[in-house]
Amino acid sequence: MPYLKRKAYFKPFSRNTVLQKYFLTNYFMPKDKKTGNNYGITLIELLTAISVFVLASFIVSVFIIQSFKVQNFSLEQSSAITEARRGVETMVKELREALPGDTGAYPIELANPQELIFYADYDRDNSIEKIHYWLDGSDFKKGVIEASGSPLQYSGEEQIEIISRYVRNDEEPIFTYRDGNYNQLSTPADPDNVKLIHVYLRINIKPNKAPSDFELESDVSLRNLKENL
Repeated sequence: MPYLKRKAYFKPFSRNTVLQKYFLTNYFMPKDKKTGNNYGITLIELLTAISVFVLASFIVSVFIIQSFKVQNFSLEQSSAITEARRGVETMVKELREALPGDTGAYPIELANPQELIFYADYDRDNSIEKIHYWLDGSDFKKGVIEASGSPLQYSGEEQIEIISRYVRNDEEPIFTYRDGNYNQLSTPADPDNVKLIHVYLRINIKPNKAPSDFELESDVSLRNLKENL
């Protein structure tokens, strides 16, 4: 039987195959410094690396979320303070110009610690409106009634708006009243004796968290009622 000589076939290494082998050997199986032998990454090392990465990502995420919360709180607090300041400035201007009502009513109708009713031409229309300020929960509100009918009466529907939110006065007075000698009046104060009103608001959107309450104060002298102030 004739001898059949086998031919050997060799698959040449391509350049890409050699580079891949070099990359895997040197980067994923680095050599030991002492022996020069290759060693691979163990499962424990891989899990440890993943754990460290996840923990670091969690810490960074918490930091970013807290930063956004602090920034949002600061913006809301600043907005609430600006709203309250604007409302108090408007109220002070109206109180300075308090006048008898179109019905002949005395300029001050009610003077309570957290409620005040007076008359003034707040919209400059040459008609005197009945203006009502009071605290409702944490909302400081304003109501206005126009005189109507014949004879004129303040019996229409009160137009209500919120002047300031997040007011934290609780039971603490918003309005303090003094007479012409600067003596503090007990409440409900006699409207005939009220010549100066002190306004005090405490603003905080989250009273159980820092910063503390923002205090807003103002004194207003009733120009048309003052004696020696």
